[in-house]
Amino acid sequence: MHSTRTTAACLFLLAALSACGSQVTGTSASTTDGRGPAKGAPSTARTVFQELSRSVGTATMTGTVTAADDPNHLLGRPHEYTSKVTFSDSFVAANEVTGAGPGDIERGGAVEVFADAADAEARAEYIRGVTTSMPALAEYDYVRGRFLVRVSRYLTPERAALYGTAVARLS
Repeated sequence: MHSTRTTAACLFLLAALSACGSQVTGTSASTTDGRGPAKGAPSTARTVFQELSRSVGTATMTGTVTAADDPNHLLGRPHEYTSKVTFSDSFVAANEVTGAGPGDIERGGAVEVFADAADAEARAEYIRGVTTSMPALAEYDYVRGRFLVRVSRYLTPERAALYGTAVARLS
């Protein structure tokens, strides 16, 4: 019975966190280099992901979020992301994410693109703030200019760092 209540409480927290505009954070290894992407840099989450996946071959795009299916209801809203894609990473063990939906951060991650760097950093700060007291909802976050790349807590720090390196190389 105690296990059922604990599971129910965890599911409630995950649902509440999604409704608040986040999926998971905690080991939030955020990286902001201050420079931002160069002129001619990718402009959509899809093009950012395509660049990232050249460096992180274990990442596979799983979906493009639209305003109609955004579980966070943030796409296109003022100061929120203008595009978002989700991805899986083959280094995330399937048994670690049973019950997670196909586009959940736990399966690999997400790329969110914002109108400006301040909005991307504000989103990363929000995620860190929401999950600081909930280590079970950890994720790695990497910010570069207008781009926020959110990476599953189920990846080792070394595997997650590959995303950080790829984000730092975004042109």
